[in-house]
Amino acid sequence: MEISRQMRSGALMLAVVGFGPLLSGCVGGPTYGTDKTAGEHLMDDLGNVVSLEGEKPKNLKYQPRPNLVMPPSSQRTALVQPQTSVASKDNPQWLESPEETRQRLRDEATENANSSTYVSPLAKGPANGRALTADEQQAAYRAARREQMGAYSDKRRFLSDPPLAYRALPEDQINDLGEPEQDKERRRKKEAEVDGTGRKWWQVF
Repeated sequence: MEISRQMRSGALMLAVVGFGPLLSGCVGGPTYGTDKTAGEHLMDDLGNVVSLEGEKPKNLKYQPRPNLVMPPSSQRTALVQPQTSVASKDNPQWLESPEETRQRLRDEATENANSSTYVSPLAKGPANGRALTADEQQAAYRAARREQMGAYSDKRRFLSDPPLAYRALPEDQINDLGEPEQDKERRRKKEAEVDGTGRKWWQVF
């Protein structure tokens, strides 16, 4: 009786030991096509970190780089000179910095210190201790409106302003006012008449 009990216990232990690897293989984590579970990857990574041996260098054979292919001496020409940079303060189209504008206005105010008609743009109040007349106020307002609308062609004031060469009108278009409105109205009435009948296009009968 005692022997049979020991045999049953041994068989049970053998079954547990035998089916353990099989069960662990069934319930193991996904391999994602790498044939290794996440735990195995973790152990491999830890082993690589701890490992002190470096990778053996591979015997790579590098081919020597060929020489540059140069054109014949008869076809060699001088290189094109680089274009002169236009982004410099020597360019007349270069915009003034705020400091340069302030200095220029100060110099103008110094030169016209004895002029009774000069009005400095830097003066926030009445210039030269006097109030502006109605004509001066109107002229200053028109100048401010022209600057606001971009109706000036003496120099560039903002980065969005086109170059001065593009703002100049042809001589034949300066005094050309276009077709008068009376001629336009007369031409439209004439075009609205039906050919040969003297009637308008809406006069069917």
